Amino acid sequence: MSTTILLLAAGSSSRMGQSKQLLPVNGMPLLVHAAHEALNACPRVIVVLGAEAKAHRSALAGLPLNIVVNPHWQKGMGSSLKQGLAQLLQTDPSVEGVLVMVCDQPGATSSHLVKLIKLAAQSTKAIIASAYGNTQGVPALFKRQAFGLLSLIGDESGAAKLIRQHPEMVDVIDLPGGDIDIDTPTDYQRFLNPPQNRR
Repeated sequence: MSTTILLLAAGSSSRMGQSKQLLPVNGMPLLVHAAHEALNACPRVIVVLGAEAKAHRSALAGLPLNIVVNPHWQKGMGSSLKQGLAQLLQTDPSVEGVLVMVCDQPGATSSHLVKLIKLAAQSTKAIIASAYGNTQGVPALFKRQAFGLLSLIGDESGAAKLIRQHPEMVDVIDLPGGDIDIDTPTDYQRFLNPPQNRR
């Protein structure tokens, strides 16, 4: 099943107070870390940038990515998702699946992304989502029959809302640590210094 990864990284990090995409994680900017995980799982990766696009594009320099800049990123994650999907369908009209991920979820490893892609090839369900905490969300793979639903989501909505609205279409894979996302300085410090590691 031909699949492309759509990495969403257009937000302004308003709650962080600085670009979280450039925060160091495992010796590289968070955005670059996410891009490496994506590329290790799939050779076809589209990154959607928005706020501080120039700096983020510079950080990604040299990686074999297709970069899209969403001029309407302020409208929300759904706007960036639809922009990326439109670019994908323009460049690869026959694509069979799109795996949506975000840049601030460090638990989304390449091995987990590969599991999503493999299950999608076997499952009859149109959406393969990640399960963590008490929810299901991204990273999530949407097969072609779900593209229409993706293209209709609200600008301010994310893929997780679509997953909640259509449980009958969803298969899931557990993602340990998937509930860790880096939105605030407290989130970042908690990620760098997990409570169980403190003395």
